[in-house]
Amino acid sequence: MSLLKVKNSWSGHRFPHPPGRRPIAYDALQMRNNTPLTTIMRLGRGLGPIFEVRVFAQKFVFVADAQLAAELCDETRFHKNLPPALVSLREFVGDALFTAYDEEQNWHTAHGVLMPAFAKSAMRRYHDTMLETVDEMFAVWDDVTGPIDVTADMTKLTLETISRCAFSRDFGSFTSRERHPFVDAMVAALMTGMQKGSLDSVPGGKRIARRIDEENAEFRAYVDDLVDEMVRERRETGERHDDLLDRMLYEPHPETGILLDDQNIREQILTFLVAGHETTSGALSFVLYYLSRNREIVAKAQAEVDALLGEDPDAEPTFEQVPKFRYVRRCLDEALRLWPTAPAFARSPRETTTIAAGTPHEVVMTPDDWALIVLPMAHRDPQAWGPTAEEFDPDRFLPENSRGRMKNVYKPFGTGERACIGRQFALHEAVLVLARLLHRYDIEGDPSYELSIEERLTIVPRRFHLTLTRRTPTPVAEEPQVDAGPDAVAPGCPVAH
Repeated sequence: MSLLKVKNSWSGHRFPHPPGRRPIAYDALQMRNNTPLTTIMRLGRGLGPIFEVRVFAQKFVFVADAQLAAELCDETRFHKNLPPALVSLREFVGDALFTAYDEEQNWHTAHGVLMPAFAKSAMRRYHDTMLETVDEMFAVWDDVTGPIDVTADMTKLTLETISRCAFSRDFGSFTSRERHPFVDAMVAALMTGMQKGSLDSVPGGKRIARRIDEENAEFRAYVDDLVDEMVRERRETGERHDDLLDRMLYEPHPETGILLDDQNIREQILTFLVAGHETTSGALSFVLYYLSRNREIVAKAQAEVDALLGEDPDAEPTFEQVPKFRYVRRCLDEALRLWPTAPAFARSPRETTTIAAGTPHEVVMTPDDWALIVLPMAHRDPQAWGPTAEEFDPDRFLPENSRGRMKNVYKPFGTGERACIGRQFALHEAVLVLARLLHRYDIEGDPSYELSIEERLTIVPRRFHLTLTRRTPTPVAEEPQVDAGPDAVAPGCPVAH
């Protein structure tokens, strides 16, 4: 019996857990690596719809079942909670949109102020910037003779896109040979918070946390100074750019009239820079991995983009054309099903309730309890996705194949009121990039490559390269008929499902 008070105790209830537990440390020895997600997926195999992993006094409860995950996504009964990693991240980004608690005023103020920045009219303004950034990447690629590092280049692309669209800031990712030092500093500073996630339950954890802070203090200071400089320059020049930063500085909440304070503006900027590029770059990298493994799927996607864009490989889609790339979008949706780049989120009940009622896994859950929905496991549940759940099949998202599927089982952007505010931005950008890339290049992966997951703030393929060959588009005589797709879905829904 441990003398330490268990955190997230679930009233003492014990769930199935991996074999090989040790006294005091429990499952800690099995978690000593830098791949918590894939380790949890491995340890949880065969443990059922809900299981636990305990690291000293910290209990983590995981949900791997689509039906139970869907139950926890019921907004009338459950809400977002912050697991230890996000609590630690608050040291860096405070109560910004991603890391705020529901009841915090800054979340309500920022959400009300920033939501209009992702309306259709705003998205139309971002479209040309997205195209310009893609052109810069293509200019670099056209001079490359060997394979490209997909994840690295997708990360550069999406960072430039969000920084230019949201903050009118150019980091020179494709116009300079050197990577801007802000990128490394930002990632290092944020990884500090992630590393400290559960140290408070580990013997000697406070001492380790202090050492991590000391080692990364320079990165933290550099990032804070650069962001503060962005804000100061905008205020001093008085220039208006009609971007996200302008809204943060000058727009009050439409109902309360409250303005964001400078501290929270810094935290929101950092959140958007990180969340706005990491998730999209990972999504693009994963879909390109799956496309590179299936020539038939690539051919279908290229036939669609050629029909819409014509025979000019430099043709750029209009804003109105992007939602017409239905098959490209289904490829993206399917990649996000298998490897959602923000792969988990935590849920707690609004009041004491029973979950999985009437099943052998029925258990009482209190508002002090939280469970992490592991999306790559729930998204592969054969009960929701059929016997081919492990396979990449874009037609899984055809309307006729989606009818009758249980609700709330596809959640790559989170759920409810706390779902990703920038999901429409990410989807528009990703579809636009894929359409242009497939229209301009044939892609070929290394047949010996085996998918390996790199876990940083999000997940991405590790050491994944593609060889690109310029192609001549072959448009068909008529624009292809398209199925009902994403823009036929209610505006609040991130994906067609």
